[in-house]
Amino acid sequence: MGWLVSLAEFLVNEILSEPAYLIGIITAVGLIALRKTTGQIVGGAIKATLGFLLINAGAGLVVGALAPLGEMIQGSTGAHGVIPTNEAIVGIAQEQFGARVAWLMITGFVLSLLLARFTPLRYVFLTGHHMLFMATLLTMVLAIAGQSSVVVVLVGGALLAVMLVSMPAFTHPWTKRVTGNNTVAIGHFGAAGYITAGAAGQLVGRRSRSTEDMKLPEGLRFLRDSMVATALSMVLIYLVMAVLFLVKEGRAAAFEAFAVEGGTAATGVGNYLMSSLMQGLQFGIAVAVILFGVRTILGELVPAFQGIAAKIVPGAVPSLDAPIVFPYAQNAVLIGFIASFTGGLLSLALLSTVLGPAFGLALVLPGLVPHFFTGGAAGVYGNATGGRRGAAVGAFLNGVLITILPALLLKVLGAFGEENTTFGDADFGWFGTVIGYAAKAGETGGVVLMLAVGAVILCGAIVMQKRVVDTGWDPGARRDALLGPEETEGPAPEADGPGGAPSARIAPPRGAPAPPPPPGPGGAG
Repeated sequence: MGWLVSLAEFLVNEILSEPAYLIGIITAVGLIALRKTTGQIVGGAIKATLGFLLINAGAGLVVGALAPLGEMIQGSTGAHGVIPTNEAIVGIAQEQFGARVAWLMITGFVLSLLLARFTPLRYVFLTGHHMLFMATLLTMVLAIAGQSSVVVVLVGGALLAVMLVSMPAFTHPWTKRVTGNNTVAIGHFGAAGYITAGAAGQLVGRRSRSTEDMKLPEGLRFLRDSMVATALSMVLIYLVMAVLFLVKEGRAAAFEAFAVEGGTAATGVGNYLMSSLMQGLQFGIAVAVILFGVRTILGELVPAFQGIAAKIVPGAVPSLDAPIVFPYAQNAVLIGFIASFTGGLLSLALLSTVLGPAFGLALVLPGLVPHFFTGGAAGVYGNATGGRRGAAVGAFLNGVLITILPALLLKVLGAFGEENTTFGDADFGWFGTVIGYAAKAGETGGVVLMLAVGAVILCGAIVMQKRVVDTGWDPGARRDALLGPEETEGPAPEADGPGGAPSARIAPPRGAPAPPPPPGPGGAG
């Protein structure tokens, strides 16, 4: 049995937990199903893999650019507490639960393919690292509650499968509003935040114009370039926080802020400020790399998925990482990041003054990376249904969710709640908390309750798919009617672009960038 455990761990840790490999394999399978030539299969698989590696490279640049800023914010505010970091808590848990995580993830992925094949939920979840994160979370809460290894793998695998096909269905009306078609879905466990953002946009932004339609003076036209606007905004944020940190903590601590993540400490005030400026510019480059990677993946994966749809899961829709929506509203990504982070700061204040003392909840510091990726995506969803107000309010609410929910989740993580880190995205928070408390009902009662929760989610997703998604409900239709045709798109709708690449069902408001093009050049979290 030892070799089976080793094989399972190898498949999970070295292949299935690597989104780039998983995307390459799926692309190759799709191209094989389409009976492409060997060269086309190899080339398409490699290009899709490289696209994901571009996203990873961009994400690494984002993390590196944000690390000194996080140090400055914590030093300026004096805040201490838990920092939600998915990778950190998963790494800690792997030492104790590695084998069970491996089997649970494999079981869940296989069951999710069966659900996609035999239910109306034709979604294939391709964000490998989020599968690993959710598998680890379920293993932890079930094992900590005293459930046996068999229950952990079988029941946990069933719950994982349900989440893999259900959450893309719940978000899909808003995802179609963003992308303009049914080509891709969101495969990211921040879905609760994206749904909240889209719904908030419907409520507050019916007449608000798009973030991509901002009217700028002639002298500020350069800000219409999203890479320039993103870099400039981050430069300003960095410089403000650098000055505040320098005033409060003094030169020694300020200069050492740039020594985090293996960097070099600043040598003087001038070098300190210019290093801050450079980090803001690096952030703009990171976002550009991510967008290029997303477009590269779309160009290869979407056509290949036609083969899988025809041969394995008829009507399959690939569920991909959150940055897949970034190219559709690039200004909204930055607005969403700032608004989400603001929501996190205010929620931290609420935890420290009210919720913490009243309910014994830990302080959850707003991590910049989860706020960028989930907040940016929430901004895109909010903008799609509510323009600028929708982007700001929707992302703000996402920031509240990814601050309060991790604090609740810590209550069911046992000793792992003392590790000063936890899972960060919204779905980990609410689902982990519900399953964690259900698992504590005993071996039999816990299994019944957990399966009941899974059944409710699955049935709800099927109802959502059949009565909302399949009927073509558009969450932004009322807003379009209020704005009028002169403020929305003029050109007639088009069919899917060449090779199945996204093309707008409804074009973005004036000034918005076009959706990602077909093959050619544009996640973590």
